[in-house]
Amino acid sequence: MNFADIVRLAAQGESETVELKSSTGQLPRAGKALCGFLNRQGGLVIFGVGPNGEIGGQIVSDKTLQDVAALLRSFEPQPPISIERIPVPESSLEIIVLEAQTRTDLAPFAFEGRAYERLGTTVAMMSQGRYQELLLNRIHNQHRWENQPAEGYHIQDLDEDEILRTLRLGISSGRMPESSGIGPADILDRLGLRVDGHLLNAAVVTFGRRFLPRLPQCQLRMARFKGTDKTEFLDQNQILGHGFRLLEEALIFLRRHLPVAGRVQPGIFERADEPLFPLEALREALVNAFCHRDYSYSGGGVSLAVFDDSLEIWSDGRLPFGITVEDLRGDHLSRPRNPLIAEAFFRRGLVERWGRGTQKIIELCTRAGHPEPEFLEQNAAVGVRFLASGYIAPLRVSHDLTFRQREILHLLAGKGPTPLRVIRAGLENVPSDRTIQIELSHLKRLGLTDSGGRGRSAVYWLKRNPK
Repeated sequence: MNFADIVRLAAQGESETVELKSSTGQLPRAGKALCGFLNRQGGLVIFGVGPNGEIGGQIVSDKTLQDVAALLRSFEPQPPISIERIPVPESSLEIIVLEAQTRTDLAPFAFEGRAYERLGTTVAMMSQGRYQELLLNRIHNQHRWENQPAEGYHIQDLDEDEILRTLRLGISSGRMPESSGIGPADILDRLGLRVDGHLLNAAVVTFGRRFLPRLPQCQLRMARFKGTDKTEFLDQNQILGHGFRLLEEALIFLRRHLPVAGRVQPGIFERADEPLFPLEALREALVNAFCHRDYSYSGGGVSLAVFDDSLEIWSDGRLPFGITVEDLRGDHLSRPRNPLIAEAFFRRGLVERWGRGTQKIIELCTRAGHPEPEFLEQNAAVGVRFLASGYIAPLRVSHDLTFRQREILHLLAGKGPTPLRVIRAGLENVPSDRTIQIELSHLKRLGLTDSGGRGRSAVYWLKRNPK
C-alpha cells in the first residue's frame, strides 16, 4: 500500500471493511474494530486519518510501536493482523495501517476477553449464540480436510487469472478491501488458502489447474436424461476443475439442456417459453454443493441430473454437525463443512452468510410457481430435487403455433379436463369439430396437451408434470 491508496480510502470514508482513527491514542477502540473485522470479513484500521477523511498523520516512535504490539497481545487467539507504515509526503509524519485478515478456522476472536462483530460501520458485542456457534465450528474444524497442506502443489499449479478475478470481484462487491495485494500469493494469504508459504487443499479445490492423480474428487458429473428417469441418456459429461470453473460449466450445461416451461399467460394467446427452473435457484444449489461437500472422499464429486420434469443436484458428504434436512427449510445456523472454500465463494459475491441459501432456493422456486424443492440425505450424500408445476415442452417448439392453437391453449389454461363442446363454445369463428380435434391432436404431439376418454366422453387438458 502507498500514500495514494490512503488518499483513495480516506476519500471513500469508513465502511464495513475500513475504520479511520486520527491517532494511536484511540487504540482501545481500534482493538474492538479489529476484533469485529476478524470475526466477519476482515478489514483495515488506519491511524492518522480522521473520521471525516482528513489525512493528518502522526509521529511514530518506539513507544507507539510498543503500544501497538501490546494491543495485538490482547487478542485471543493470536490474530492474523499485519502492520504497515506509510510516510506522509514532505513531512516526518506517518500513517499506520493494521489489516485484519479473515480466518474462519480460528474464529471467534476476542479482544480483552470480549468478542465483537463489525455491523456496517459500527462495532457491536457478539451475542452469546453467535459466539457459541463460531466456537463449535472451531472445535469441529481443527482437522478439516480443506485446511491440510496440499502436498506436491505449488502456486504455479493454480489458475492465476482466476485468483486475480476473485480480487476484482471481491473489491467490486465490497467484500474485499482494496489493499488485498496485487499478487496471487498475497491474495491467497488473505483468503487463508496459504499458510506459512504452503498451499492448503482448499487452495487447489478453489483455484487448481492440476488434479490427477491426487485429487480426482474435484469433479462434476452432468447428465441430461430422456423422459423422467435414468433409462436413456441424451447427453452426459464429466469434468475435473476448480470450483469456479465447475460452477461455470454446470450453468452452461443447464442453459443448453434445461427443459422449457411453456406457460399460457392470462389474456395473451402467445405461449411464453422460459427455463423450467429459476437459474438463480439452481446456481445457489450448485454453490452449496461445492462449498458443503466432503472432499476427503477421493471417489466423490458433485452430480447434476436433468430430466423432462425435474432436476437433481447431489454432493457427497453428510449435512454439517447439528443440522437436519428439516432445518434447511427454515432459519438455521450456518456451518459450512469447508469454511475456507465457502469464504472464497462469499468474497466473489456467489454466496450469502447466515444459512439462508436453502431458504432462498425455496423462495425462488415458489415465486416461479413450482412446489418447494425436496432436500434429501441418503447414502452419505446430500441432494436437492427441483420439481416442476405447469405443463412442459421437453424440447422447444421449432415452429410457430397458429392463432387457433394458441387460442385453445389459452382456453385450457387454468382448467381441468375439458370436453370438446366447452372448447368449441369458447372459440371465436367456431370451426368444425373435426378441425378442433385435428388441432388438439397436433398440440398433443407437441407435448402441450393430453386427452382421455373416447367419443363424446373425451376430455382434453394442458399437460402437467406428474406429482
